[in-house]
Amino acid sequence: MMEVAIIGVDLSKNVFQLHGSGADGATVFSKKVSRTRFLSFLSRFPSCIVAMEACASSHYWSREIRELGHEVRLIAPIYVKPFVKRHKNDANDAFAIAEAAARPTMRFVEVKSEAQQSQSMVFRTRELLVRQRTQMINAVRAHLAEHGLVVANGAVHLEKLRQRLEDASEQIPEIVHDMADLYFEQIAGHTQKIKELEKKLQTLAKNSDEAKLLQTIPGLGPITAIAIQAFAPALTIFKRGRDFAAWLGLVPKQHSTGGKQRLGKTSKAGQRDIRRLLIIGATTVIWWARKKGAPRHPWLEEILARKAPMVAAVALANKIARMGAHHSFGRFRLALWRGRTQNR
Repeated sequence: MMEVAIIGVDLSKNVFQLHGSGADGATVFSKKVSRTRFLSFLSRFPSCIVAMEACASSHYWSREIRELGHEVRLIAPIYVKPFVKRHKNDANDAFAIAEAAARPTMRFVEVKSEAQQSQSMVFRTRELLVRQRTQMINAVRAHLAEHGLVVANGAVHLEKLRQRLEDASEQIPEIVHDMADLYFEQIAGHTQKIKELEKKLQTLAKNSDEAKLLQTIPGLGPITAIAIQAFAPALTIFKRGRDFAAWLGLVPKQHSTGGKQRLGKTSKAGQRDIRRLLIIGATTVIWWARKKGAPRHPWLEEILARKAPMVAAVALANKIARMGAHHSFGRFRLALWRGRTQNR
């Protein structure tokens, strides 16, 4: 039987589709394997390349497969799609994954550690609670507006809305009071949980040398630092700071041909959580820079004179991302230099 060089795996909940290819690209096997038998099936093969799409549970399986001695390659689904032949099914998807993994110029996704995924869970949970709290605030504002109680937008004005409800207790039906109190109670509970998670994120940032280093950059706080640490690969894998900014999608989208450079809107091709937080941080820096008595920033002033504030915020976010990558490069080079001097 031909020796297997690459095994493409199409992951699912319970049944996985596997496609084995030889060194010349010829098909060796195409087989369905249950979740419980997946690792035992792979353990039969000598060390080879196991490729999967970077999707749900792929990082967990990657760590388990590495324990078996195989090399794992995770591929973004958008890079696998061109290799799917005609109809989409599990067998064709597994074949396409194996084909994509064999390309010498293919870009792969770094496997996340268990610690990274734990940090990302804290971050995602906080984001979910913030969205749910916003939904409840909007709902109670809409319901009370039907009874003539209106305040300005924003969570900071919620207590004013509650006070107006109490002042108009005689004009508002009792059931409206009961439902509104239910909303206010849930909002208060979510606010308390959000504060607890923010403290946990701040603690994680304090205990991480990389997060401390990133927080020295203006506009980059503990939550953004933990997001970079949890969702981004090691910044040292990027050749330069511009590559990290491009990975985040903070560069113009190109549609160039015939030697003519056509640059469009921001590509938004990368990790959206980090990109959003960097833009929010850049907006805060711009707000502080416009205050009276603030230190001068010639580069930022020149950008604001030519571009709209949001465009300037994206440009500044790009600059912050590049600075973050350079900070990590410097720390990596310093550690490398110290290691070399100690070996001498």
